[in-house]
Amino acid sequence: MSPVCNRWRLQLKSGLSSRHIKALIDYKHRAREHSGQDRLSHAAPGSVELLELAVQRGHRPGTVLSLLTGMLDDYGAGELACAIDEALQEQAPHPNAVRQVLERRREQRNQPPPLAITLPDNPKAKNAVVRPASLACYDQLNPKSIADEEGPETTPVIPGDSHD
Repeated sequence: MSPVCNRWRLQLKSGLSSRHIKALIDYKHRAREHSGQDRLSHAAPGSVELLELAVQRGHRPGTVLSLLTGMLDDYGAGELACAIDEALQEQAPHPNAVRQVLERRREQRNQPPPLAITLPDNPKAKNAVVRPASLACYDQLNPKSIADEEGPETTPVIPGDSHD
Protein backbone atom coordinates (compact mmCIF):
# COMPACT_ATOMS: atom_id res chain seq x y z
CA MET A 1 0.00 0.00 0.00
CA SER A 2 1.33 3.45 -0.88
CA PRO A 3 2.40 6.00 1.74
CA VAL A 4 -0.26 8.42 0.47
CA CYS A 5 -3.04 5.91 1.19
CA ASN A 6 -1.62 5.29 4.65
CA ARG A 7 -1.49 9.02 5.35
CA TRP A 8 -5.14 9.46 4.32
CA ARG A 9 -6.22 6.56 6.51
CA LEU A 10 -4.30 7.99 9.45
CA GLN A 11 -5.98 11.36 8.95
CA LEU A 12 -9.39 9.73 8.76
CA LYS A 13 -8.70 7.92 12.03
CA SER A 14 -7.48 11.13 13.65
CA GLY A 15 -10.86 12.79 13.27
CA LEU A 16 -10.80 14.46 9.86
CA SER A 17 -13.92 13.59 7.93
CA SER A 18 -13.75 12.47 4.34
CA ARG A 19 -15.83 15.53 3.42
CA HIS A 20 -13.22 17.79 5.05
CA ILE A 21 -10.39 16.02 3.23
CA LYS A 22 -12.22 16.31 -0.09
CA ALA A 23 -12.75 20.04 0.57
CA LEU A 24 -9.01 20.42 1.20
CA ILE A 25 -8.14 18.56 -2.00
CA ASP A 26 -10.57 20.70 -4.01
CA TYR A 27 -9.17 23.88 -2.45
CA LYS A 28 -5.62 22.87 -3.38
CA HIS A 29 -6.65 22.04 -6.94
CA ARG A 30 -8.39 25.41 -7.35
CA ALA A 31 -5.36 27.23 -5.92
CA ARG A 32 -3.05 25.46 -8.36
CA GLU A 33 -5.27 26.34 -11.32
CA HIS A 34 -5.37 30.01 -10.40
CA SER A 35 -1.65 30.50 -9.86
CA GLY A 36 -1.00 30.69 -13.62
CA GLN A 37 -4.09 32.81 -14.13
CA ASP A 38 -3.07 35.27 -11.42
CA ARG A 39 0.45 35.58 -12.82
CA LEU A 40 -0.99 36.14 -16.27
CA SER A 41 -3.59 38.68 -15.14
CA HIS A 42 -0.94 40.73 -13.33
CA ALA A 43 1.37 40.68 -16.35
CA ALA A 44 -1.33 41.26 -18.98
CA PRO A 45 -4.66 42.52 -17.62
CA GLY A 46 -6.42 41.87 -20.94
CA SER A 47 -5.78 38.16 -20.50
CA VAL A 48 -8.78 37.91 -18.15
CA GLU A 49 -11.16 39.10 -20.87
CA LEU A 50 -9.43 36.95 -23.49
CA LEU A 51 -9.78 33.87 -21.29
CA GLU A 52 -13.47 34.56 -20.63
CA LEU A 53 -14.22 35.04 -24.34
CA ALA A 54 -12.20 31.96 -25.29
CA VAL A 55 -14.13 29.82 -22.79
CA GLN A 56 -17.44 31.22 -24.12
CA ARG A 57 -16.35 30.05 -27.57
CA GLY A 58 -15.72 26.54 -26.28
CA HIS A 59 -11.95 26.58 -25.78
CA ARG A 60 -10.49 24.77 -22.79
CA PRO A 61 -9.35 27.24 -20.10
CA GLY A 62 -6.38 25.12 -19.02
CA THR A 63 -5.03 24.98 -22.56
CA VAL A 64 -5.52 28.71 -23.11
CA LEU A 65 -3.79 29.51 -19.80
CA SER A 66 -0.92 27.18 -20.55
CA LEU A 67 -0.30 28.65 -24.00
CA LEU A 68 -0.54 32.25 -22.80
CA THR A 69 1.77 31.55 -19.86
CA GLY A 70 4.31 30.07 -22.27
CA MET A 71 4.10 33.22 -24.39
CA LEU A 72 4.58 35.31 -21.26
CA ASP A 73 7.76 33.39 -20.52
CA ASP A 74 8.99 33.70 -24.12
CA TYR A 75 8.11 37.32 -24.94
CA GLY A 76 7.66 39.14 -21.63
CA ALA A 77 4.75 40.98 -20.04
CA GLY A 78 4.79 44.13 -22.17
CA GLU A 79 4.77 42.35 -25.51
CA LEU A 80 2.14 39.87 -24.38
CA ALA A 81 -0.14 42.63 -23.09
CA CYS A 82 0.08 44.50 -26.42
CA ALA A 83 -0.57 41.31 -28.39
CA ILE A 84 -3.58 40.36 -26.25
CA ASP A 85 -5.06 43.85 -26.62
CA GLU A 86 -4.62 43.69 -30.40
CA ALA A 87 -6.16 40.19 -30.57
CA LEU A 88 -9.16 41.43 -28.56
CA GLN A 89 -9.56 44.45 -30.87
CA GLU A 90 -9.60 42.05 -33.83
CA GLN A 91 -12.24 39.95 -31.99
CA ALA A 92 -9.97 36.90 -32.05
CA PRO A 93 -9.84 35.67 -28.43
CA HIS A 94 -7.54 32.69 -28.91
CA PRO A 95 -3.87 32.05 -28.10
CA ASN A 96 -3.08 31.47 -31.78
CA ALA A 97 -4.20 35.02 -32.60
CA VAL A 98 -2.01 36.33 -29.79
CA ARG A 99 0.93 34.27 -31.08
CA GLN A 100 0.46 35.67 -34.59
CA VAL A 101 0.59 39.22 -33.26
CA LEU A 102 3.69 38.44 -31.21
CA GLU A 103 5.42 36.86 -34.22
CA ARG A 104 4.51 39.77 -36.50
CA ARG A 105 5.82 42.31 -33.98
CA ARG A 106 9.02 40.30 -33.49
CA GLU A 107 9.61 40.12 -37.25
CA GLN A 108 9.04 43.89 -37.59
CA ARG A 109 11.83 44.42 -35.05
CA ASN A 110 14.09 41.98 -36.95
CA GLN A 111 14.56 39.84 -33.85
CA PRO A 112 15.18 36.09 -33.88
CA PRO A 113 12.46 33.77 -32.56
CA PRO A 114 12.59 33.02 -28.84
CA LEU A 115 14.23 29.71 -28.04
CA ALA A 116 13.29 27.67 -25.01
CA ILE A 117 16.23 26.15 -23.21
CA THR A 118 15.40 22.96 -21.39
CA LEU A 119 17.90 21.92 -18.77
CA PRO A 120 17.92 18.45 -17.26
CA ASP A 121 16.90 17.92 -13.66
CA ASN A 122 20.32 16.46 -12.93
CA PRO A 123 22.02 18.69 -10.30
CA LYS A 124 25.48 17.80 -11.65
CA ALA A 125 24.49 19.06 -15.10
CA LYS A 126 22.90 22.24 -13.75
CA ASN A 127 25.89 23.08 -11.55
CA ALA A 128 28.61 22.16 -14.04
CA VAL A 129 31.36 24.73 -14.35
CA VAL A 130 32.55 25.20 -17.92
CA ARG A 131 36.00 26.73 -18.19
CA PRO A 132 36.66 28.45 -21.51
CA ALA A 133 39.70 27.34 -23.48
CA SER A 134 42.50 29.78 -24.10
CA LEU A 135 42.17 31.62 -27.39
CA ALA A 136 45.75 32.90 -27.43
CA CYS A 137 46.76 30.66 -30.34
CA TYR A 138 44.21 32.45 -32.54
CA ASP A 139 46.00 35.75 -32.02
CA GLN A 140 48.79 34.43 -34.25
CA LEU A 141 46.42 34.04 -37.19
CA ASN A 142 46.13 37.80 -37.76
CA PRO A 143 49.66 39.13 -38.39
CA LYS A 144 48.51 42.75 -38.73
CA SER A 145 47.16 42.97 -35.17
CA ILE A 146 50.30 41.29 -33.81
CA ALA A 147 52.54 43.62 -35.83
CA ASP A 148 50.68 46.64 -34.50
CA GLU A 149 51.13 45.44 -30.93
CA GLU A 150 54.72 44.14 -31.18
CA GLY A 151 56.28 46.59 -33.60
CA PRO A 152 58.05 44.94 -36.60
CA GLU A 153 56.07 42.57 -38.80
CA THR A 154 56.39 38.89 -37.91
CA THR A 155 55.35 35.73 -39.70
CA PRO A 156 52.29 34.10 -38.13
CA VAL A 157 52.74 30.67 -36.63
CA ILE A 158 49.74 28.42 -37.12
CA PRO A 159 49.54 25.53 -34.64
CA GLY A 160 49.74 22.17 -36.36
CA ASP A 161 51.06 23.69 -39.62
CA SER A 162 54.22 21.78 -40.57
CA HIS A 163 55.05 23.06 -44.07
CA ASP A 164 58.87 23.11 -44.09
